[in-house]
Amino acid sequence: MLSISVVLRKYFRILLFFFIIGCHQKKTNDLKVISGYALGTSYSVTYISKSLETNLLITHIDSIIKLINKSMSTYEIDSDISKINRGDSLIQVDIHFQNVYKTSSIIWKKTEGYFDPTVGALVNAYGFGPEKKLKSISKLERDKILKYTGWNKTSLTSKNTIQKKDPNIYLDFNALAKGYTVDLIADHLRKNNVNSFLVEIGGEIVAQGKSPRTDNLWKVAIDDPKQGENREFIRTLSLKNQALATSGNYRKYKIDERSGRRIVHSVNPKTGNPFPTNVLSTSVISNKCMIADAYATSLMVMPYEKGKALVDRELDLEAFWIIENEDGSIEQHFSKNFPRK
Repeated sequence: MLSISVVLRKYFRILLFFFIIGCHQKKTNDLKVISGYALGTSYSVTYISKSLETNLLITHIDSIIKLINKSMSTYEIDSDISKINRGDSLIQVDIHFQNVYKTSSIIWKKTEGYFDPTVGALVNAYGFGPEKKLKSISKLERDKILKYTGWNKTSLTSKNTIQKKDPNIYLDFNALAKGYTVDLIADHLRKNNVNSFLVEIGGEIVAQGKSPRTDNLWKVAIDDPKQGENREFIRTLSLKNQALATSGNYRKYKIDERSGRRIVHSVNPKTGNPFPTNVLSTSVISNKCMIADAYATSLMVMPYEKGKALVDRELDLEAFWIIENEDGSIEQHFSKNFPRK
């Protein structure tokens, strides 16, 4: 299964929970809700349709999940990406792999290399994997891994094969494959004339139309990163035919003994170092969930001002940052048109 990723691996369940707000709910017999397990996490689809049966939709979702796993799951030994990571330069990748690869190339360029699907080897080397003890690596070890880190050291050929300049380069699409899968399910619903739905996989969301329960836009919530034992939300917002993804750094970290600052599992692909940061989470809205997913990951690594400038340049992006001050207080920062409610 695909892992959940922040900066190419999100090691916790993503920070979103969709819910309905309002005391008066509209009842409809056409409302359908399905849920299941996919890509290392849970999924749910809520939609209204008189013609699309849930069993048929479940079957189609299962087929999508199988395709994505066969193509891009680093947990499947016989997947295309696993074969490529082992050195197979002849396998022809499918259209899904091509789509994700091309999008990765675009975002790698726009983020000036802060988004990089070859950084997974560094993330693993620091012990930021699930249930692994966080550790430090030597400069020699880091520099060795950096030699086979870098998206510009890979290419998609005209024959749809992947070429790597170093056989040790390790590809990992976990930062956007989940969002891409949400997009595929949403596209299937649209093709079946479903106009109101909410698709969610591990917190990555596409919403279209209105909630059939309230006749209002779908409303979602973002977790408060400073919450205690009880789940609390820091913000709610409505989505109007949009996708939303969130990444966070507050559940997996270690404290620097000298500075007392939080060292997070966001690894800078340029330097190979994890770094202290006061950015707790970022949420991104876009027209495509794959895009939102990848940029939410990128903004966790990019310096805030640089990330804010990037979002301001891109017409298809809006973003929300949760930042912790030195005194432990929280600041919320928004791009110009990020919805406030």
